[in-house]
Amino acid sequence: MATPVGVALDWTPNTNHVGFYLAKQKGWYAEAGLDVKIVSPHVDEYKATPASRVADGSCMFCVTPSESVISAHTWGDAPGAKPKLVAVATLLQDSTSAIVTLASSGIARPAQLDGKTYASYGARFEGRIVQQLIRNDGGSGEFAESTPPMLGIWDTLLKGEADATWVFMGWEGIEAKRRGLNLNVFGLEQYKVPYGYSPLLVTHPDTIRDKPDVVRSFLAATARAYEWAAAHPAEAAEALLAAVVAEHAAAPLPKPLDPEVVQESQAYLSSHLLDGSGRWGRMQPSVWSSFVDWLSQSGLLTAKVQSRAPQPGTPTTSLDGLRGGDVGEPIPRDRVDERAMFTNELLPQ
Repeated sequence: MATPVGVALDWTPNTNHVGFYLAKQKGWYAEAGLDVKIVSPHVDEYKATPASRVADGSCMFCVTPSESVISAHTWGDAPGAKPKLVAVATLLQDSTSAIVTLASSGIARPAQLDGKTYASYGARFEGRIVQQLIRNDGGSGEFAESTPPMLGIWDTLLKGEADATWVFMGWEGIEAKRRGLNLNVFGLEQYKVPYGYSPLLVTHPDTIRDKPDVVRSFLAATARAYEWAAAHPAEAAEALLAAVVAEHAAAPLPKPLDPEVVQESQAYLSSHLLDGSGRWGRMQPSVWSSFVDWLSQSGLLTAKVQSRAPQPGTPTTSLDGLRGGDVGEPIPRDRVDERAMFTNELLPQ
């Protein structure tokens, strides 16, 4: 009997997720004895986060950025403490995300975001990363952080309801280009922010302990699919379009995938999927340590966490509070062990 495996995506299906859909469509998960279900956040309008689906056991894996893993390991005793998530693979080898503005806005560099509105995903470190990026460009870092519905954040920028947001250049960046929209792009590394891996494939440490063979089998089939996609981007794009329709037939996407965006995006991503040895998923310890070092040195590794309804006497505050300095005690760097946050050991050797 096949082992059920749920994978919670970080966003509606796109080319970052191509390996999951290909491995299922080509029967490679089935060959490994796995019955894989891919869960898109559109099914509940993102009421449940990918990490929460792993925490409650409804999914074995989720897709999430490295900040989520770091946050889980530094959550402390806050109400609703998160499980210690562990990254088992990186979907992409290098950073393809950036803070963007519409060129028509005239906001041509981060310092010009002072006094403007940033459309936020509401994550613990996000607003302060953007704040530091602005300060690294000579700005004060004073801006408004709005939190529109998650799946509508990109549209918020396009409608002029926000001045900036964080996107993947291989997806929203391609979509903007196809629509004839020019973007000003502020790369994190360009402004001295050594950003970590994003997105990652993450699971619970109990799963690694109790079901290592299932994790290995899942990763082997997934790696095979991503490596195939890197070698055959045009075919992978066509396969992704068909596989997404089939996987989500019971709950179709709010907006069908644009075939031209998928084709161009898959071509763009083909050079970002594998490491120098042609292998998918492997993470370098130096990438993790550099990002955690930067979070610590920049004063972002602190005890308080974000809450939409912060309560007096608890280690929580608002997003505005975090950016304004209501951050709690610093977490000593030597208490944050990034080596416990990821492993390459379950990937195909």
